[in-house]
Amino acid sequence: MTKSVILTGLRANNDLTLGNYFGGMLPMIDMAKTRSEEFQINMFIPDLHSFTTPIDHSQLFEQVLQNAKLFVAAGLPINNDDINLYRQSFIPAHSELTWILDNFTGFGQMERMTQFKDKSAGASEVSVGLFNYPVLMAADILLYGAKYVPVGDDQTQHLEFTRDIAERVNTRFGALFVIPEPVKKQHEFFGKDQGLRIMDLVDPTKKMSKSDEFGKGVIFLNDEPDVAAKKIMSATTDDKANVTFDRVNQPGISNLLEIASLIRGKSIDETAKQFEGESRYGEFKKIVAEEVRVFLSEFQMRLASVDESEVLNKLESSEVRMNEQANATLLNVQQAVGLRKKA
Repeated sequence: MTKSVILTGLRANNDLTLGNYFGGMLPMIDMAKTRSEEFQINMFIPDLHSFTTPIDHSQLFEQVLQNAKLFVAAGLPINNDDINLYRQSFIPAHSELTWILDNFTGFGQMERMTQFKDKSAGASEVSVGLFNYPVLMAADILLYGAKYVPVGDDQTQHLEFTRDIAERVNTRFGALFVIPEPVKKQHEFFGKDQGLRIMDLVDPTKKMSKSDEFGKGVIFLNDEPDVAAKKIMSATTDDKANVTFDRVNQPGISNLLEIASLIRGKSIDETAKQFEGESRYGEFKKIVAEEVRVFLSEFQMRLASVDESEVLNKLESSEVRMNEQANATLLNVQQAVGLRKKA
């Protein structure tokens, strides 16, 4: 490896929301495009991580391929050799390094992980996989010597664990792992999340979530465009009769302005100025609904036109390179812990 590595996971599915698209996918793709000359970009699909929550295993293989196609439809340039796109389970070193790291990880340390406590609360059955998730995440990062890993607030504890386990093993066996940068430096490098949060259309005080039980307040990327437009027309607003961007006093109107500005690729100030003085919410909603309808129609057309064979070729070629890099790191670890003869 001649370049420093940026690593990020593409955990996605075909019921992603507009919030996932604008808040997650596009920034990730932009990062890959703008930094690939200077860094090796590792974008992997964490199919092993998907086991930590209930899934339809009969659909998993095709769903993973769909994940990759979604990112290509959103603009990921798969013809760029400095951008690696690969499936986690196709690199066996991820699993073996996880097992080795497990044996240098304390039970109490895993038990204190906030995400584990949140996801296991009230569950009748909790898998060891959910408990063990941070160790697999550490292996994902350490196998490639990744210094930079964009993490949200819910993943910062896992990144700090990765640094901790790497330092612990390095102290005992020598310099086996590159230590990823701490959370503060990650935020400085990528730019701290600016707080993009598309809100629920029914309850604009909460974030739009793909786990919403009814889906009435959520726009999914696979929604029928006309259905999505109707959701916009039914969105909660207020009785102020004034289209103004004010998240505190007019959260519903502000949310629709945010959606419009993101689709247009303009600042919220520019979009809000266009509707300044507008008192007819129905007319305002019609404009936003039509822009959402057109956006989804065009995205779904791009997705349908993605060449699946090209995506598979990209996955397979990246997996050859990633296996070489991961196996080299794993061999060093195996030799250090006594599983292989030292050179």
